[in-house]
Amino acid sequence: MTFRQFAYRNVIRNSRIYGAFFMASFFSVAVFFIYSMLMFHPDIERGILGEVSLIGMVGAEIVLVLFTLFFLYYSLSAFLEARSHEFAILLHLGMEKRQMNRLVFLETMIIGAGSIIVGIIFGFSFSKFFFMIVREILHLNKLSLYVSWQPFLLTIGVFMSAFIVISFISVYFTRVRKLRDLMKGTTNYAQTYSKVHAIYGIGLILFTYLITLIIAQKSFISLLALIPLSATVGTYYLFSDTIPLFLEMARKKRHFHWQRYRLLSLAEQTDILKDNVKMFFVVTMVSTLAFLSVGILATMSSYTTQYDRLNPLGLVYKGDIDNPYEKNHINSLRLQLEEKGLSYQLSRFVVVKQTSSFTHNEVEVFRESDMNSLVSSFNYPLINLESGEAIFIPYSEESLKKLKNKIVHTILQENNIPITIDSVYPKIVFPTSIVSVNSIVISDEDFEKITRLISYKPIIQPVYHLFTFHIPQWRETKDIGQDIDQFASSIYVKKQSKFSPFYFENAGLNYSYILATYSLFTLVGVLVATVFLLAAGSFVYFKLHTSLEREKRKFDVLKRMGLTDAELKKLVNRHLFPQFFLPWGVAMLHSTFAFLMIQGVLREFIDVSIAKEVFFAFGFFVLIQIVYFYLIRWRYISHIRS
Repeated sequence: MTFRQFAYRNVIRNSRIYGAFFMASFFSVAVFFIYSMLMFHPDIERGILGEVSLIGMVGAEIVLVLFTLFFLYYSLSAFLEARSHEFAILLHLGMEKRQMNRLVFLETMIIGAGSIIVGIIFGFSFSKFFFMIVREILHLNKLSLYVSWQPFLLTIGVFMSAFIVISFISVYFTRVRKLRDLMKGTTNYAQTYSKVHAIYGIGLILFTYLITLIIAQKSFISLLALIPLSATVGTYYLFSDTIPLFLEMARKKRHFHWQRYRLLSLAEQTDILKDNVKMFFVVTMVSTLAFLSVGILATMSSYTTQYDRLNPLGLVYKGDIDNPYEKNHINSLRLQLEEKGLSYQLSRFVVVKQTSSFTHNEVEVFRESDMNSLVSSFNYPLINLESGEAIFIPYSEESLKKLKNKIVHTILQENNIPITIDSVYPKIVFPTSIVSVNSIVISDEDFEKITRLISYKPIIQPVYHLFTFHIPQWRETKDIGQDIDQFASSIYVKKQSKFSPFYFENAGLNYSYILATYSLFTLVGVLVATVFLLAAGSFVYFKLHTSLEREKRKFDVLKRMGLTDAELKKLVNRHLFPQFFLPWGVAMLHSTFAFLMIQGVLREFIDVSIAKEVFFAFGFFVLIQIVYFYLIRWRYISHIRS
């Protein structure tokens, strides 16, 4: 038998050990190949959507390759550890260290080649189904299956290189151990905890959470750079020192510790933590990344579903009172809408800026009749004001709550007009980008009294015209006003004026960009998050697998001492539960504070709530983990009983 045949038969003989490693490898290859098929697809549009999609695919490929390298290295190291007894016998029989390294290299390459072949076949088989989903998500006309050498060559080249690198790294960076230790198999290396590091761990995590709350409340984005470092170091110290310290404190309380199951389970958990600090840390950080990936998707989903409520107008045109392009642009927009067969209602506003004596800041003043012309098109309640009365115009959902019970007595200083603002209009009628935070509606009678304009030098537009188009089918307006957009861009590029005399916003066009971006991130994020979640669960499985024989011997001793089947299940639950749910619990806590921060920052730009989406995402993750826990528990108990 040649050396290569010996390596091949080793792989076949250890198929139970290497099976999970093969499954993880081939799944990574399949996901990478599917992305490659999409990235090189000839039908991907080269417009804005196509370019954004291409960038997203390349980014996803890079993330997958980097993470897969780490994941496969960790998996291979775990399985090499599980075969330590076999390696000890080979070394004892006279195999040189160099030959053993070659043996590991050949075995890894055999598994790698097999996983690449199976992964590409599996990926190509599901490419058509994947393209059908992508076509709907990215709103493409067609996305047919094709055959090209580029995806095949890229996948083979990347993963063959990855397996070669992993083989060398695993061989030359594996811990050197004595032969007698290898003969004993996997061994727990006792580690002592540091009280100082334990305090650092809990302190850094609390510090991280405090920063996230400060950013959420005050939007101090500059503090954001501190979060990854403090969270990473704090999480590692939490598992290496803080939790062992708490367990030691619990073991010193005999009335709590000296119970039938607690005595065994606390001793076992202390041993597990000492031996699996890196595994707990890695699972926590990977799970946190998965939660954040899906949470960001939930954030974008929340915004897309609430977009029409936050942007009720189809087209908005805002210009100076002496804007020379106003008439031509408005006529052009009306003509394009009519040619496209879209019904609309046009409202025209003359908005005047004044100084409020209450705040000494500028305030934008709208006429009552102009506002009623707009709100009637939405079938919203009409405004009825007497002379001296005014109402606030809401610019977000949050402003509706803040201004609801606020009463302000002020004077429009330029024209000495006293008004009382005692309510807020109950609906959002303007997008946030159009109206200022200080916008009010006054009666027509008071509006006619405004003859003097604000004269502060920084004020660019003391009076401006606002044209709003209420279009029921606003999602079909993405092609309307492209000439105006291009003209505005040319003014900016040529710098004909420091300030453009007009501003144009197309809700349909903006929504198409937002929806395309969200669809892309959904496509990328879901698959990347799936890889992260599978990897997080696999890390736990691999670690359990490497110590399976040792654990079986422990439970055999307990069964000979009279351990019943029911008691065995209870001990297994207490043995496995922390390994599965402790890292996920910490990751979920990290993610919760991260989402609180994201929610706070979002309110500065878009007023949306992501609580509902995040809650359902977390619930889905918990359900997946519970199913995975019972699946592994079933396999674990069946092996212990055998």
